[in-house]
Amino acid sequence: MTGAKSAVVIGGGISGLATSALLARDGYAVTLLEKRGDVGGRAGLQERDGFRFDTGPSWYLMPEVFDHFYRLLGTSAAQQLDLVRLDPGYRVFFEGRSEPVTVAASREENIALFESIESGAGAALERYLDSAALTYEMAKKRFLYSTFESFLPLFRRDVLRRTRLLVRLLTESLDKFTARYFRDDRLRQILGYPAVFLGSSPFSTPSMYHLMSHLDLEDGVYYPRGGFATVIDTIAALARGEGVDIRTDATVTSIDTRAAASGRKPSVRGVTWTDSAGESHSLAADLVVSTADLHHSETRLLPEALQTYPESYWKKKTAGPSAVLVSLGVSGSLPELDHHSLFFTSDWKHNFSQIFTEPTSVPSPASLYVCKPSASDPSVAPEGSENLFILVPVPADPTIGGRADDAVQRIADDAIAQVAEWAGVPDLADRVLVREVTGPADFASDLNTWKGTALGPAHILTQSAFFRAGNVSKKVDGLLYAGGSSIPGIGLPMCLISAELVIKRLRGDTSTEAMPTPLTRSPAVNRARDAGARR
Repeated sequence: MTGAKSAVVIGGGISGLATSALLARDGYAVTLLEKRGDVGGRAGLQERDGFRFDTGPSWYLMPEVFDHFYRLLGTSAAQQLDLVRLDPGYRVFFEGRSEPVTVAASREENIALFESIESGAGAALERYLDSAALTYEMAKKRFLYSTFESFLPLFRRDVLRRTRLLVRLLTESLDKFTARYFRDDRLRQILGYPAVFLGSSPFSTPSMYHLMSHLDLEDGVYYPRGGFATVIDTIAALARGEGVDIRTDATVTSIDTRAAASGRKPSVRGVTWTDSAGESHSLAADLVVSTADLHHSETRLLPEALQTYPESYWKKKTAGPSAVLVSLGVSGSLPELDHHSLFFTSDWKHNFSQIFTEPTSVPSPASLYVCKPSASDPSVAPEGSENLFILVPVPADPTIGGRADDAVQRIADDAIAQVAEWAGVPDLADRVLVREVTGPADFASDLNTWKGTALGPAHILTQSAFFRAGNVSKKVDGLLYAGGSSIPGIGLPMCLISAELVIKRLRGDTSTEAMPTPLTRSPAVNRARDAGARR
């Protein structure tokens, strides 16, 4: 690496690990700084009394995006992970109805399921999924892998001939879109729920995102044995294998810049960070990529004059929801619950308005998500017990509290009671052996998230695609961004793509498709390395 350009990556979540691995493969000497004691970020891990709790993402969707990322590094998802396709995909409980709906693993079974609930809904789902698949492929080909540095590549025939369709998909809400296909509220809720994965509401999410139904109702839902922490472990190992220096307990306190000649922007010269003992250090770098929360990166690590996205920008933006996360180790079996279970209230429009519309409040009862990974993976719980993870969506508001607050513990109590009643497990609370709770204040303090959001800026129209924050500073040369706050958006697959977009931005690659695999070192980096070696 003699003479290689140096890069600092801020944040050891999946975006930071993926970005650092790709930068190192591209020829940079990379140091990753993570403020916590472990890498993973939102995709964290808690271990207690034999239970392994994923504390973040738990739906493995878009498997081809994961595989493509691994292939950039010369391997594959099949080599790195032990993936299980869940069958059934998930179970849905509805308030006031005694029987849940079990969503299957295949398109054909789900078409039959919808038809059994509403006459004509099977044929409607076929049309819906055809549209979802077409929209998904167009998004992958023209939008998700674009830095939007140039809009010229978007003026392709396949995009232009669908202009009217795109306008409608971007301006009509997901809820209104599904209502044109289905009458039964249960089916509309099943199709509208993916908006939550995007940190939004089906009443404000563009219907473009009906593409998500292609993923769970047709492509299938997967699970990596060992939990999602294994995804983090594999990417961290690949990053180290590429030569990345990963330092934990390293809190970045500022992104440092140097003044430029007249008429030019300042440029990065490195970062300042503190170790676990509070001692301050400076680290020089030619390139800085922050994968920390974008609001924190801009408003806390840069002076106001150098902020592309200052506080005034954020005052006009919509945060995705926060959450109360409840990790439970439960004695005995829980056949009433599937690997994934959803609990939908009858007035869920009111639920969403409580979360997103001022004055906000915590829904009760809430539309919950429950994960039981022990259904598919005995390694996450001791024999004879179950591993449960309950997610309660709440407003993005740190004043709701954190793990030490009684209010957050009461929200957890209510969620456990709701699951017990709706799923028919009356003794659930009495069987709890281990309990860990996280609240909005913990997201704000542990992960520096804007307003304590659990996900990032919501995917409403004005915060999607080229309307979302870009991945390069407009005020500082050599400063880039990756992660759920910037393009392309929220979710593990999007975070992996955001790492690739850093490489595309550095190369001036304005194409809209995924890069060829494996990643080969760019000529520009080779020239810089060779020039440095000669000095």
